Amino acid sequence: MEKLQKLIEKCKCGVHLTINSHRDYYETVEQHFKGNPITEEYLEDIEPDVYEKMKELNTIIELQYYPDTPVGFYKVYHYDIEKAIDEALSSLNGG
Repeated sequence: MEKLQKLIEKCKCGVHLTINSHRDYYETVEQHFKGNPITEEYLEDIEPDVYEKMKELNTIIELQYYPDTPVGFYKVYHYDIEKAIDEALSSLNGG
């Protein structure tokens, strides 16, 4: 929770954490990304090993955060909440 709190403090606007929304539609991870042009474009930003693990675990962690304005946001997809938050914090700290 400390890392999540740190991310919230670094963002001037919203932080949204969505977990396994694909299951609400009886979709697999692959169906979720490849069946929708909006989510399919995010596939190129997901490391192949992370995507394979997401499919294996049938888990999608989606972290969307707005560091500066309510218009510009970043998204991180992962199978692990802690790792998703770490990736988001790293992007805000310049790597």
